[in-house]
Amino acid sequence: MAPTAVLRRLALNASRTSRAFHSSSRVFIKVGDKIPNVDVLVESSPGNKVNLSEAITGKALIIGVPAAFSPSCSNSHIPGYINHKNLKSAGDVFVVAVNDPFVTKAWAEALDPTGSSGIRFLGDPTAKFTEALDLAFDGTAIFGGPRSKRYALEIEDGKVKAIHVEPDNTGLNVSSAEKVLG
Repeated sequence: MAPTAVLRRLALNASRTSRAFHSSSRVFIKVGDKIPNVDVLVESSPGNKVNLSEAITGKALIIGVPAAFSPSCSNSHIPGYINHKNLKSAGDVFVVAVNDPFVTKAWAEALDPTGSSGIRFLGDPTAKFTEALDLAFDGTAIFGGPRSKRYALEIEDGKVKAIHVEPDNTGLNVSSAEKVLG
């Protein structure tokens, strides 16, 4: 019994240190990978499932954020995309947040009331899409549970063309509209 308990404790401690709030583990999604084929994202209501591996044809951009309505996400990150002159050249644009569809719908209405940007706001309530990308982190201390690292994925024909992931999970530098869209 003792060796099993020791191994279990070591495994638990190892996972805690690799998933700390400001610590990034290795990113498994890489250039050339296909978007995960999962039916867990929702748009506007729980019954409106979106599978990005099926929805994306041609050019697209997936922007991942730690939380809808958080200061950086609402004041800088997503407005930077909404107002960027090169947004239309990015193809279909999706914002994914580990939130329920009601929150992401309200957030979309607050940031882009007329929907003129064309950005689609998707909830990932179980974080399964984010986990499939291996872009989740343990945000329990701040957000109450698992959250998405801040990222932008440039997609072409269903495959990742470029990856922009914030090294500290939540910062706003490499995934900003200015860096991604030019």
